[in-house]
Amino acid sequence: RDLPVRYAEFGTVYRYEQSGELHGLTRVRGFTVDDGHLFVRPDQLLEEFEEVVRLIQLVFSTLGLSDFRARVGIRDPQSDKYVGDDALWNLAADAIIQACEALNLNYTVEEGEAAFYGPKLDFIFRDVLKREWQLGTVQVDYNLPERFELEYVAEDSSRQRPVMIHRAPFGSLERFIGIIIEHFDGKFPAWLAPTQVRMVPVTDKNIAYAEGIAATLRARGMRVDVDASKARMGGKIAAARELNIPYMLIVGNRDQEAGTVSVRLRNDEELGAMTPDEFAALAGRIISEKSLDLQ
Repeated sequence: RDLPVRYAEFGTVYRYEQSGELHGLTRVRGFTVDDGHLFVRPDQLLEEFEEVVRLIQLVFSTLGLSDFRARVGIRDPQSDKYVGDDALWNLAADAIIQACEALNLNYTVEEGEAAFYGPKLDFIFRDVLKREWQLGTVQVDYNLPERFELEYVAEDSSRQRPVMIHRAPFGSLERFIGIIIEHFDGKFPAWLAPTQVRMVPVTDKNIAYAEGIAATLRARGMRVDVDASKARMGGKIAAARELNIPYMLIVGNRDQEAGTVSVRLRNDEELGAMTPDEFAALAGRIISEKSLDLQ
């Protein structure tokens, strides 16, 4: 009754890649894996596997990552690097393919792409240059529970062997970050942007007003800063644009007198004057919905 049991961690792993194989954030020697292991009864395997795949699909769809393919990796019959017997390998591979069919995934089956202990489902993403990178992965493992002699007590009080699911929805966090930086060309959606809003006071006289609005927006959970530099307004806008900050709120004397802000997007589209509450409602909705648009 305690199954499934799920464990997860963010762990740093090291791989001695050859210097010629290193590539920015996408292939490094030290990286962080969102590692998870689920211990399930055989009758729970499909449901749990499908839930992990849905999680990966949610991550991809939220970020607008659509150029990917699914690959079922099975063992190479000519290789001796794999552990376990044929029956367990066939059970695991059948479970993965059955889950793919249930989820209507377009997938290919490729020999030699399995882990040494079991077959797996990998998500292969194509970057802006159409290079392929493995991101999320889910693996079904009957063999390690056998080798470690793991057991659970079934309803009939008999001792049974659980099945293990290995899962890493992001794969390598560093690789994933590198991929989405390129995917968005640095123009992150508002919910993901390090700085979501930049206040741009036209003169020093407007700084206090800008700081007050910034404090109000921060209280609503937004990441806001104020450009209180001595630069001209054009320079401040250019600096915010260079950082791809989604929203610029320009405040001059007229805005201060009217209690409004002039809203400008990073693509230079102007949304006009709004009250701070009106802007907070707009940006708050965009952020909470994790929208890929800014309005």
